[in-house]
Amino acid sequence: MRRLLTLAVAASAAMATAIGLAPQAMAATDPVLASPYLYQWGGQTSPTAAMSATGVKAFTLAFVLSDGGCNPKWDGSRSLTGSDKTMIQNIRNAGGDVIPSFGGWSGTKLGSKCTSASALAGAYQKVIDAYGLKAIDLDIENTDEFENATVQDRILNAVKLTKQKNPNLRVVITIGTETTGPNTYGKRLINQAKAIGANVDVWSVMPFDFSSGGDMAAHTKSAVDGLKNQLKTTFGWSDDTAYRHSGLSSMNGKTDNAGETVTVANFTSIRSYATSHHLARFTFWATNRDCSGGGECSGISQAKYAFTKIVAGYTG
Repeated sequence: MRRLLTLAVAASAAMATAIGLAPQAMAATDPVLASPYLYQWGGQTSPTAAMSATGVKAFTLAFVLSDGGCNPKWDGSRSLTGSDKTMIQNIRNAGGDVIPSFGGWSGTKLGSKCTSASALAGAYQKVIDAYGLKAIDLDIENTDEFENATVQDRILNAVKLTKQKNPNLRVVITIGTETTGPNTYGKRLINQAKAIGANVDVWSVMPFDFSSGGDMAAHTKSAVDGLKNQLKTTFGWSDDTAYRHSGLSSMNGKTDNAGETVTVANFTSIRSYATSHHLARFTFWATNRDCSGGGECSGISQAKYAFTKIVAGYTG
């Protein structure tokens, strides 16, 4: 169940209307800062119900995948013009916005199937144009992308091309992490972004699936501190600047590792940490499972939407 670029298009309301989306696509809501993941595979799948209950304004929608070639589809099978487009419109009609996420752990990845950076950038552009996007998230965690130097470089060069075509673009790259920060592959990705000039705006780590327990608030803070230190070293930034380019995506309740749990109290502490360092992104996997008990829920006793409410209160 592990889930696992941020683009801003300088487009007008007329452009939004032309592609069949309301002007809310151009609204001021930041889809990067506080946008819990939402996926259409089960659990609580209504974004507007979550918005009404929590005040959250944005969602990270999972996942855009390959349809078997270099063509983007939701979950690798759903058209960009189908039910997901309707869901995005509903979110925008309610005053919110979205950041589609490319990748995740499962499924066939565009980074692997597209054979060149220009082709991959073209796949990203199809999604950008389909929804008049401000933002996209690249969730690079599957070994086909994350542990493959050729694919890493292809993704980063595609980011560079996409940023050139969309000058107001913000790019988020999400990766796994150790408790001390990015592993060897994560460090390589960050260093290559600098070398290629990919200009990634936000680096976000997934601080879970570490071991079989421990203080998940402390583990999360240590992991993000490690990310900050790597960004500081690579780009020559100050601590403050490096934190402002850092983010995190936790997991609510029981994670994929037996004995490892992120409690509501842990997540509240993590938000305080994020606020104190002005992190650029604070989110979790996923609003679908933000409910009490097992099955499609978090596996812990919690109030419905407890984690989504915590995210909704994050202002950077």
